[in-house]
Order: sequence, then C-alpha cells, then structure tokens
Amino acid sequence: MKRLITVFLFLSTVGWAQTETSVPGPAITFEESTYDFGDIYQGDKVEHVFAFENTGDAPLVITNVQVTCGCTATEWKREPILPGEKSSIKVSFNSAGKMSRQTKVITVVSNSVAPLNQIKIVTNILPPKKDSDS
Repeated sequence: MKRLITVFLFLSTVGWAQTETSVPGPAITFEESTYDFGDIYQGDKVEHVFAFENTGDAPLVITNVQVTCGCTATEWKREPILPGEKSSIKVSFNSAGKMSRQTKVITVVSNSVAPLNQIKIVTNILPPKKDSDS
C-alpha cells in the first residue's frame, strides 16, 4: 500500500510538471478567430480589427498576412511583438461586385510555434441600396 501511494504521488508530480511547462517560443493567441459583419449592401466597405496577444516566451514576428481575394486588405505591425504584448491586424473588405454569403479567410504567417493561423470575416451581401431621391 505504501508503495502504491508513493507511485501515485510520483506520477501526479510528473503529470503536474508537464502541464505547467509550456512550449518555448512565440505564440499568437487571437481574442476571436471569426468576425461576422451580418448583412451589408453591395458596394459597402467594412473593416474589423482582430486583436491578439503574444502568449509565448519569445518575440513574435508576423512575416506575412495572406488574403484569398483582392477585395480584402490587411494592415499589421511589422515590428516584433514581445511576450505578453498585445497587437492587432486590421482587415478591410470591399463588397463591390459581390453578392450573397461571403467568407474570406486570412492566413497569418509568423514565427509562432504554430506558424500558420487563420482568421475569417463573414458577411451576407444584399443588393445595392436604391437612392431614395430617385
């Protein structure tokens, strides 16, 4: 019985030590991975800021932010983001020429322990507004 308790305590300590140890290096953690603009009208230009934090233990460097369509543009900080520091990526979407449900995937390339991270914008595009003065 004494031996069983000793083994249990040893395994508990080893398990605890493993859960307390994080993977070394930079890590990007987004506050949200998807943003839904809801209904917008064709021709509207909208933007959203995706906030994130470097939850790792080394400086995070974003090397590229890839979009799948010329209708989507991004802005981000080019300087290293220190551990614990917060930053953001601004995503702009131009709905000209688009209709119906749209999902745009943005791929964030960095030196994070997971080097490719994806965020998304979603919207439903309605026909253009009619001028009330017509």
